[in-house]
Amino acid sequence: MHLSKMQHQDFWHRGWMVVESVFAVEEADSIAQLATRLCERELYASDSTSAADRSNDGLHVAPRKLGSPFTKSPEFAKFVLDPRLRSLVNQLTGQRALLCVDQIMMKPPHFGSANPYHQDNAYFLCHPDDDVITAWIALDDVDESNGSLRYIEGSHLGPILNHEPLPNEGYNKVPAVELIDLKKETAACVKKGGVVFHHCKTLHTSHRNNSSNWRRGYATHWVSDRVVSENDTIKNGYFNAHEDLYQATIAGLTSRSKSL
Repeated sequence: MHLSKMQHQDFWHRGWMVVESVFAVEEADSIAQLATRLCERELYASDSTSAADRSNDGLHVAPRKLGSPFTKSPEFAKFVLDPRLRSLVNQLTGQRALLCVDQIMMKPPHFGSANPYHQDNAYFLCHPDDDVITAWIALDDVDESNGSLRYIEGSHLGPILNHEPLPNEGYNKVPAVELIDLKKETAACVKKGGVVFHHCKTLHTSHRNNSSNWRRGYATHWVSDRVVSENDTIKNGYFNAHEDLYQATIAGLTSRSKSL
């Protein structure tokens, strides 16, 4: 799959874009089912509030996210290192894409909590910023009713804003409300198997899922080999911390592609 000149320009102008049908529906379904099983298993084995979403009445819990899925099943590793996805990130940055971090956000029906506005690079602290891209793979059909991503158009052209932890949600850091221009907010609706790409400085959020449908999204975060970080993001990136698994997965995918 090749991006058009218009798609490339649109991404760098807006700070995000949608590419539909990167993966087949059946591929997305398989990964969604695996993620749900593992996430539910982790939820009931953990007392971490960051692993769970609560119903509006506070009486029920459901899985909120699966952290570092790349390390938890070969199926996840093969899925996110698929050449179709890597090629698209390569085309956006003009550099060789390296998978650094991943997570699957669950948003179960009637549960999935909101995620506040933030910039990914407020967490990652990676530079050069233009080499740091998120590819968010839709594992369900996503629209505004079940918690689509929402972006502030052009916010990637500004600085990394100061982010402070939310009270009682230390895992969420947010910039000051007055720095977010909601007049420029746009929702990113996408079909199952499609991918939403965004720049690491693009402000984004998602609302609570109050619908009867799942909204599972596989967030993969990519860097080039010239990126450095102010913290341990690059040191702990999969291509470094799990180099053997990383290289073996790519080799297996390359061999499979040549045999088809």
